[in-house]
Amino acid sequence: MQFKKLTDSFTLSNGVTIPCVGFGTWQTPDDQSGIDAVKAALACGYRHIDTAAIYGNEESVGAGMRGSGVRREDVFLTTKLWNAVRGYDETLAAVGESLEKLGTDYLDLYLIHWPNPAMYRAQWAQKNAESWRAMEKLYREGVLRAIGVSNFKPHHLDALLQSAEALPQVNQIRLCPGETQAETVAYCARRNILLQAYSPMGTGKIFGDPTMREMAARYGRSVAQLCVRYSLQRGWLPLPKSVTLARIAENARVFDFAIDARDIETIAGLRGSCGATNDPDTVGW
Repeated sequence: MQFKKLTDSFTLSNGVTIPCVGFGTWQTPDDQSGIDAVKAALACGYRHIDTAAIYGNEESVGAGMRGSGVRREDVFLTTKLWNAVRGYDETLAAVGESLEKLGTDYLDLYLIHWPNPAMYRAQWAQKNAESWRAMEKLYREGVLRAIGVSNFKPHHLDALLQSAEALPQVNQIRLCPGETQAETVAYCARRNILLQAYSPMGTGKIFGDPTMREMAARYGRSVAQLCVRYSLQRGWLPLPKSVTLARIAENARVFDFAIDARDIETIAGLRGSCGATNDPDTVGW
């Protein structure tokens, strides 16, 4: 799959198109700096913004979108259902709250953020099914253009699919150098579930990795650019994040070079270079 610009798209299983690189907003403040980051991303050409209820910044994301001068229909907007909320009515209410904070009447993608919240651990499958049923209702009504999950492993997806009428179109998981989640990736590929790579640069430790630094120097690129490009070449949709204007622009300049196959394998094999990934069945939230 050859992408040439930020607005080139993957096509989801329901036919909805989604720009190939998203702008992540985890840890982006809900203040003027957050507004400015979103505006800067859209000014650089991003047309895909990813947030979540738990990030606490939906209002600044919405304000940044409105202040950008870019039409709402030209931006692909994602947010997520947090772990404290499960159930049919509760999920309908959560979507409504996110819509109000974001200042929009529809979402391009809505995700269940984690599959096995600590407070619902004894009944996670049932609770996910109830929330999914609400999401399917809003999907049928056009309030949600696409629906999906995040941090789901195959056994979580198998449980959801026992009662789901609509297959998740997206699974957003942690994919970065050394973290390939091969079983989940293969499962989603078989079912045409698009994989989004959150934290494509890991925890930040990757910037000091000597292998990545050598490779970046050899390609004449930054380590961050290599990480974003690596995700695209693996067939994943990366979600780089930054509030630094220069880095927001830098992370978008990944379409005029390619990483060779041997270096792709080297990056994939950098085990531990980005720190550990949380186990969704044991997280404390």
